[in-house]
Amino acid sequence: MYTRILVAVDGSNTSRRAFDGALSLASKLGATLRAFYAVENTPMYFDAPGYDPSVLRNRLVEQGKELTAELSAAMRGSGVSGDIAVGEASSFDDVPTLVLRAAAEFGADLIVMGTHGRRGMQRLILGSVAERCVRQSTLPVLLIPSAASGADAPDASVDAKP
Repeated sequence: MYTRILVAVDGSNTSRRAFDGALSLASKLGATLRAFYAVENTPMYFDAPGYDPSVLRNRLVEQGKELTAELSAAMRGSGVSGDIAVGEASSFDDVPTLVLRAAAEFGADLIVMGTHGRRGMQRLILGSVAERCVRQSTLPVLLIPSAASGADAPDASVDAKP
């Protein structure tokens, strides 16, 4: 049974579905939940002439603060213990590395993530944080697809096994 669940959030509808699924699972299992938000500092943004990267970074930090308040309230409302953590990507630590490190530091026994389900050129150009986490993780990773609705959230009434 899972007792410590880390869910990666980024403010998208897909990560909201993942959070809702992780919240439901944590509530049913009595697990502690940590939502992890990573501020992504993508290097390609910094190379544009005349572009001030602090504008994007500051907005992402602000979004993280907004999510922290919103997700904390949802956890309290569901009676789920846990917290929200924020990390910031750098040229040395990308988002998948941050997610996996956050899971290890939290002592998670399950990672929950949303996946956009990109294919072809979009996946090649944008990459997949979820896929990289699955490939590099030593923990079970539960992926919630972008097409999932609330009715498709994980059913914790079934004995979840790694």
